[in-house]
Amino acid sequence: MKRNLIGLATVCATFAFTLPAQAADDMAGMQMKPAASTSASTSAPKPVEAEVRKVDTANGKVTLKHGPIENLGMSAMTMSFPVKDKASLARLKEGSKVRATFDKVNGVATVTNIEPE
Repeated sequence: MKRNLIGLATVCATFAFTLPAQAADDMAGMQMKPAASTSASTSAPKPVEAEVRKVDTANGKVTLKHGPIENLGMSAMTMSFPVKDKASLARLKEGSKVRATFDKVNGVATVTNIEPE
């Protein structure tokens, strides 16, 4: 029984050391590039045309029907966003056209600038 356990331990140890080496060899020569969404999040924020759907001054948010937000990798949609400058909400009216700039603030997609058109 003792010989069987020693033999089993040897086989396990052999596999434990050879499998990672084989995996590394299989990946040799592969070009590793960041995913498209990763590179999109590093581009500079550009203003996006949008329509104000709702202004929530109590919570510092605005709901916008917006075009694609390239720097965040987001397609066109309607979504609620926190606004960095809460005072800017006073200039907004539901149904008005705006140009908004978005970026991540503490990991959350946020309106960093918004101007009525």
